[in-house]
Amino acid sequence: MSEIIQLGHKSSQPEITNTTDTTLNITGMHCAGCVSSVEKKLNQVAGVEKAAVNLATEKATVSFDAQKANREDLVKAVQSAGFAVKQDLVRAVIKIAGMTCQGCANNAQKFLSKTNGVVEANVTIANEQANVLYDSQVANEADLRQAIQNAGYQAIEQKSESSDSIWQEQADRLTEYRNLMLWAWGITGPMMMLMFIGMFTSLKIPFMHTIMLVGAIPVVFWIGRETHLSAIRIVRHGGTNMDVLISLGALAAFATGIAALFLPIANYAGIAAMIICFHVTGRYLEFKARGRTSDAIQKLMQLEAKSATILRGDKEIEVSIESIQTGDIVLVKPGEKIPADGQIVSGHSSVDESLATGESVAVEKSIGDEVIGATINIDGVLHVKVTRVGADSFLSQIIKLVEECQGSKVPIQAFADKVISIFVPAVIGFAVFTFIGWIIFADTFAAMAVWAGQWIPWINPQIGPVSLAIFAAVAVLVIACPCALGLATPTALMVASGMGAERGILIRNGEAIQAMQDVDTVVFDKTGTLTKGKPGVKEIVTSEKIVETELLQLAATAEANSEHPLAQAIVKEAAGKGIKPLQADHFKTHPGRGVFIKIGTDEIWVGNSRLLAENEVSTDGFSKQVGDFSKNGYSLVFVAKNKAVLGVIALADTVKDNAKAAILELKKVGLQPVILTGDNHNTAQTVADELGIDEVIAEVLPQDKAAKIKELQAAGKIVAMVGDGINDAPALTQAQVGIAIGTGTDIAIEASDVTLVGGDVSGVVRTFNLSRATFTKIKQNLFWAFIYNILMLPVAMLGLLHPALAEAAMALSSVNVVTNSLRLRKAKI
Repeated sequence: MSEIIQLGHKSSQPEITNTTDTTLNITGMHCAGCVSSVEKKLNQVAGVEKAAVNLATEKATVSFDAQKANREDLVKAVQSAGFAVKQDLVRAVIKIAGMTCQGCANNAQKFLSKTNGVVEANVTIANEQANVLYDSQVANEADLRQAIQNAGYQAIEQKSESSDSIWQEQADRLTEYRNLMLWAWGITGPMMMLMFIGMFTSLKIPFMHTIMLVGAIPVVFWIGRETHLSAIRIVRHGGTNMDVLISLGALAAFATGIAALFLPIANYAGIAAMIICFHVTGRYLEFKARGRTSDAIQKLMQLEAKSATILRGDKEIEVSIESIQTGDIVLVKPGEKIPADGQIVSGHSSVDESLATGESVAVEKSIGDEVIGATINIDGVLHVKVTRVGADSFLSQIIKLVEECQGSKVPIQAFADKVISIFVPAVIGFAVFTFIGWIIFADTFAAMAVWAGQWIPWINPQIGPVSLAIFAAVAVLVIACPCALGLATPTALMVASGMGAERGILIRNGEAIQAMQDVDTVVFDKTGTLTKGKPGVKEIVTSEKIVETELLQLAATAEANSEHPLAQAIVKEAAGKGIKPLQADHFKTHPGRGVFIKIGTDEIWVGNSRLLAENEVSTDGFSKQVGDFSKNGYSLVFVAKNKAVLGVIALADTVKDNAKAAILELKKVGLQPVILTGDNHNTAQTVADELGIDEVIAEVLPQDKAAKIKELQAAGKIVAMVGDGINDAPALTQAQVGIAIGTGTDIAIEASDVTLVGGDVSGVVRTFNLSRATFTKIKQNLFWAFIYNILMLPVAMLGLLHPALAEAAMALSSVNVVTNSLRLRKAKI
């Protein structure tokens, strides 16, 4: 189980101030003039109160107003002076306990952002995590945990706990919420029945006021205790959240029950119980629905093998998965999970890699091939040398990436965050304004109550202006819902990132989701992205003296022992057609040119035109075909027998099986595909013609690809770059969206915004489909969250909404946002 870390209890409330101190490690300073220049630039930044630079330690200590400046502003100031700030940026994901709504998350985020060394902090209630980017030379995780503690919450230490313990903890919390809900309804349900009897009939229930007051006590103060404690805790630390509104509303309503014993006002104690009852019910439903948004993570964490069989000499030793170390040789039998990332050292089998790639078709694996931990060995016995374990494993990296994405934010959320930051104080202000308005304009509102009371059974104009004012003010407090706004983006991101991971699409951050909506141009690297990166036979032309199968047999016989890619392509082509090589009597390799063999008395040359020219063999009979093939950028292998050319085999890098269909789909949705490659123009144009791509940018060195992306952007294009993530890293970074595509465990995840596992080009189409479906859900969520508050607040202020119904509507608005995000699973991507 998770261990709660208490990082120092302070007896007094921490002082909250806008002044923050930070330290910058500066490189490149050589003299006092450098110091003066840096200090001048730093002091010019708006919000900086004091900046002191020390040449000996190469550090700047800066005090600044966190509301007017941030650390990034200071870094830019140092850079503008001609120096650099040394940063060792590390990302940490920290689980937080004690948060109940997005207001809590915003409060924790505020404290983290003010921590010295923190570059970026995002906290979301949906996954109850903080995603923090910080300079490890200035801060450490202990500082981050202390900041969370100072905000009034608890940082949960996530050690090597199993997936079972993590999800058991969530199940326990869900059970706790369910039990509170059942107790709440067990007490409040009968009270509600009595209230309805009194509301809709003329029957007078004895001791009604006493029943309401006494019955409300356990609901408000026992079942609702966490709500009140949360409200007190966040107010003590200078923040506000949803619990503040619920607590104020419930306590105000309960107070009328006591006041009614002495004053002529209505008793709303029963309503206080109903508010808490609906609140805990909504929290249970919301938490249950939120749990479903992270189902994909749960499935990934449970995929890991539980044990492994290690080979030690002639012995097979079964050990727990935690005991495996890099370098161990593990035995994997048919039907078993491969326990860790590694390389096959013995055996051949088919491996189901669907957990990583989303593709159901098994992949053939043999000696030298890499395998991914938790994938399933289908039909052969494998010996695998372990290369990665624990946090370094491919599966762990996927889980980490999905969690980081779930903790990131989409730019469209920025406005909602600003609204949330002032939401609770504003609602309290509206409630006070409502109460005062009903008192000052009592006659006007009383007349409206008389009119509305004809159709709305809970409006009783006879109870007096003070009771009506309290009724309306309490409804205002509990109807407003910042939680729906806070959940709008993160719940959709949680579902989307999980869906992507299941399909081999790894999204690094939410910004990419929004950026992809504006992309109009998709630039592809050619080799290894659109093509397989390996040559294949494209065409075979023969003379009248021989048929194609015989020519291919001669070529395969000559190339059977060669490691050259062209030779292997010819051997593979022959094998695919069931052609077996002959027995050669003599074999001689001519490096860079080809091979000479003898079969009986026949002399066979297989190679390029240089080999034939050196041996006085003319290729004039195939000059037309050679010209056509050369225009297409094909590599040519001639086959000659006894000084006469029998034919020519044209080879080229072949396009991936589904590349053409993927390009067609992109064009259907209005995206313009472009090829960007270092190959010659003829070769690139051949591939472009085969795939239906109209624009080709060829003969570009890897280091110049980023400049070509800039040129497209300068022309007004919004660009997504698709490449291998290694050679194309600068171009991926330059593009508005970088998509890395590759296979195996060595995919450069860090280089891109999106990583496609498995090398499937159709993954690009699925990525765009997923991003558009996700962004649509985010916009829907934000729309309903905003429209709910815009429409319901005025209704509550006019006294037309029963506080209990208001609380129920508030709770359901959050549940609606979460369930709408879950509907994303049905999207066809």
